[in-house]
Amino acid sequence: MITGLHAIIYTKQSDRLREFFSDILRFPSVDAGHGWLIFAAPPAELAMHPDESSHHELYLMCDDVHATVAELKRSGVELATPIADQRWGLLTRLKLPSGDEIGLYQPKHPTAIGLGKFGTPIAKDKGSSRSPIAKTKSAVKRVVPKRPNSRRSG
Repeated sequence: MITGLHAIIYTKQSDRLREFFSDILRFPSVDAGHGWLIFAAPPAELAMHPDESSHHELYLMCDDVHATVAELKRSGVELATPIADQRWGLLTRLKLPSGDEIGLYQPKHPTAIGLGKFGTPIAKDKGSSRSPIAKTKSAVKRVVPKRPNSRRSG
């Protein structure tokens, strides 16, 4: 039924933001045509919180916010807010080259990231020695989307 989550960041400087996600965060991408990049994102989770206003927030998640921030700072990324220690996690906001900001979050609570479809755990790559951001840029490959198999059983 649902095969993924597509998030959109609206910005006045989309070219600069695409460069940031490609060159600094090293997210792999596909060209959807005419240079329009669609980035593969890390596994995601979705939460609903009560609030008087209806709005949406986007956070990048990491295992170690201090190490991730240090690596990003070496690439020239600035923090928009200091790292805050909340009951539920460590969070900050990054200044993006487009002038926008995005959240960065190290959760303290259990996450749904390791769950597969219908709660089946996803096997983790125990041999990975990834940095907090990614391996080297040369290790990143362009992702080619696969068509869903319409004859799945189960």
